[in-house]
Amino acid sequence: MEYRNLGSSGLKVSALSFGAWVTFGDQIGEDTALECMTRAYDAGVNFFDNAEVYAAGQAETIMGAALKRAGWKRSDLVISTKIFWGGQGPNDKGLSRKHVIEGTHAALKRLQLDYVDLVFCHRPDYETPIEETVRAMSYLIDRGLAFYWGTSEWSAEQIRQAYEVAYRLNLVPPTMEQPQYHMFHRERVEVEYAPLYRDFQLGTTIWSPLASGLLTGKYNDGIPEGSRGSLEKYQWLRSRFESEEATAQIAKVRELTPIAEELGCTMAQLAIAWCVKNPNVSTVITGASRPEQVTENMKAMAVAAQLTGDVMERIEDILGNKPEPPQRWR
Repeated sequence: MEYRNLGSSGLKVSALSFGAWVTFGDQIGEDTALECMTRAYDAGVNFFDNAEVYAAGQAETIMGAALKRAGWKRSDLVISTKIFWGGQGPNDKGLSRKHVIEGTHAALKRLQLDYVDLVFCHRPDYETPIEETVRAMSYLIDRGLAFYWGTSEWSAEQIRQAYEVAYRLNLVPPTMEQPQYHMFHRERVEVEYAPLYRDFQLGTTIWSPLASGLLTGKYNDGIPEGSRGSLEKYQWLRSRFESEEATAQIAKVRELTPIAEELGCTMAQLAIAWCVKNPNVSTVITGASRPEQVTENMKAMAVAAQLTGDVMERIEDILGNKPEPPQRWR
């Protein structure tokens, strides 16, 4: 496993990490979660990602119980949560000082931890001043409830405002952003955030490297029974996979598959490895509903070493979607 600095910080995170989204509480329980986490940990993963909204808090409860059973040394782990959607009450969501602090305490209780290493603002809150949120996040860090804070799916402008507020008021600035990033979703990570890497050394903990499974190739011939797209509560995903855009993307997956075969890997491993190759990606969050999937995903690190410049160019030619920087940057 390779370990990378999280942005400008001294914290080292595994290049591949493991997250609880979709699976914990929705598809798997504590026993399987522990098996999956153990496979990841044994492969060198030290970062485990979660959020208060995942399975309405049940994902954190399951991960906390699994961590307690595993008995791993706390200093060997990087654990995260994300705050925004904590319940139905008027103050149970958003990034107000009240919800940031109360939501973090509730997450820690579910995780059975004294602190998380990373806490994210899960989305921008247009009803709360950024200064209030920065002050609340700084409070969490000053009290030792979290070590670093960041954002998720914030615009570059919003992140820059957070840095400016922190520097102006001598508060703690964000360290990382958690954006969606994969072969079909590139603009934000590769272009919009580019000035933030340059100016602040922003770290990224990217999610959905497989485009919700589209890049595995298992949806090439429709939606198989038992897959995420077939679950009743994920009908929105089924609709997406049946769209014209997804049809065009599946055609690209079919073109990419021979490259994976030449490298002796699966399409999923190729897609994950492609994300790993981006130097501005601190860690790629993977997920799984079965321990065997974790083992297969971890092999992507070896595949990344095979992605030479020539191979990356072949992939780029097939994708045909490399985002162009604004004219003024050229």
